[in-house]
Amino acid sequence: MLKDNLRSISPLDGRYSKKLQILEDRFSEFALIKYRLQVEVEWLIFLSSKKELNFIKPLSKKSIVNLKLLYEKFSLKDAKEIKKIESVTNHDVKAVELFLIKKLNSLKLSNYKEFVHLFCTSEDINNLAYNLMVKDYLSIEFKQIATDLKKDLKSLAKKWAKLSMLSHTHGQSASPTTLGKEFANFYARLEYHLDLLNSIKPSGKINGAVGNYNAHQLVSEKLNWPDLSKRFVKSLGLEWTKYSTQIEPKDVFSSIISHLENLNNVLIDLSQDNWIYISKGYLKQRTKKNEVGSSTMPHKVNPIDFENAEGNFKLANSFLVSIKEKIQISRLQRDLSDSTTLRNLGSAFSYSYLAINSLRSGLSKVEPNKEIISNDLNNSWEVLTEAVQTILRKNKVENSYEKIKKLTRGKSIDKNSYLAMIAALDIKEEDKVKLTKLTPFDYVGLAEKLAKEI
Repeated sequence: MLKDNLRSISPLDGRYSKKLQILEDRFSEFALIKYRLQVEVEWLIFLSSKKELNFIKPLSKKSIVNLKLLYEKFSLKDAKEIKKIESVTNHDVKAVELFLIKKLNSLKLSNYKEFVHLFCTSEDINNLAYNLMVKDYLSIEFKQIATDLKKDLKSLAKKWAKLSMLSHTHGQSASPTTLGKEFANFYARLEYHLDLLNSIKPSGKINGAVGNYNAHQLVSEKLNWPDLSKRFVKSLGLEWTKYSTQIEPKDVFSSIISHLENLNNVLIDLSQDNWIYISKGYLKQRTKKNEVGSSTMPHKVNPIDFENAEGNFKLANSFLVSIKEKIQISRLQRDLSDSTTLRNLGSAFSYSYLAINSLRSGLSKVEPNKEIISNDLNNSWEVLTEAVQTILRKNKVENSYEKIKKLTRGKSIDKNSYLAMIAALDIKEEDKVKLTKLTPFDYVGLAEKLAKEI
């Protein structure tokens, strides 16, 4: 009997399953098996092309095409067959090897069966499979959704580049900014972390039981095995790790995870800021017919997209941190704790993917409440005290900061009070005129320009 999603333990396979269908071919058990098969097939093809290994007959072009089809056309039926083999072997990589041998027989290539998994330990297959998984995700699904988020932020930055609003430092009114500039800040931060992610290419190794090419060298001392290993790994689109124990050290892998964690933290910050702006009334959310905000308070339009995003980003990071802290550590030349941990990689990336989608959904619904923003600015003329004390300093007025502080600290100042204060200042007339014309609406420096330049 097929399991109903309502009986799923993880929300990834239950509540969120439809939203994550796009990642099923990337991070599922099915996907891991497929990537393992890809590595095994490509390694066999690679070995057969080496004339120096004269005991392996070169594969024909037709045979190579047929072998590649084994993973290119990999089916759920194939995966289930491998799992059935695993139920006997109690070894997941060996099950893939035996499956491939069976397929070789059906392709009339049985004379190659002894060369399947030749020179390999399970980690040779697994590390490459996981790194291919990450490489493909980052270059396809993640790249697309991150690009879309960048476009969202750039659009909002430019659209609201001119809209002045109060800043808040320590939760208190501060020098004005523009709404567009605040979105531009996050665009720039996102771009920085994406550039870091893109600068690192997943890496892998294929060098035998403890990383020394022991069996390889025994078979042929003439071959440059490190060079062959490098060529094979790079043929998969990965960077090559020269030094390892049985375990690929996963330092590069860990760096990728660290950068993704940092990126998620930036997006948590963005989610929280939007939540606060909605709470303060600076942003309002467009409503959808038949949606419910509260089960008891009909008026409510809750910022659930940003809350969902924040929660899922934090879940993603909890997985990422746990994975990162484990995968660089292996007792002596090998233990299996990293393998156990890596099986949760899909959860980490899936929660992050969900969170970005929720964040984008939230951003698509918000728009400024210009009336509230304007009222707050108009009721906060005290934020111009920075400008006043700066002009006093320019005019070489002693203790300028302290003088303005004495007049304004902790006080609300309206337009008339502000103008009266300016009129009483002993400064150059041109500066007095400049301050007299100044309002909280136009004291935004280069905010508009910066927002439009991203």
